[in-house]
Amino acid sequence: MATYCEVTGRTPSFGKSVSHSHRRTNRRFDPNLQSKRFFLASENRWIRLTVSTKGIKTVDVRGIEAVVARIRATDPVARRRLGAGRGNG
Repeated sequence: MATYCEVTGRTPSFGKSVSHSHRRTNRRFDPNLQSKRFFLASENRWIRLTVSTKGIKTVDVRGIEAVVARIRATDPVARRRLGAGRGNG
């Protein structure tokens, strides 16, 4: 699974784990990513996106059509995977 959210662009961040004795070791904070299917009514098909939980809430507020249009306009990798839209070439 991809390590970034296709809607919000969230990626892992890095920091330190601090033990009781205050020894510091490197660690990675991963976003809460989910693989979720959404139905595009305009194209009459399902698409699968890797989204963070905040990305799921963004889709609920803005709508899947608007979110997919923005992804296609900005992300060339996702655009290839999602297609340019049926009937649009």
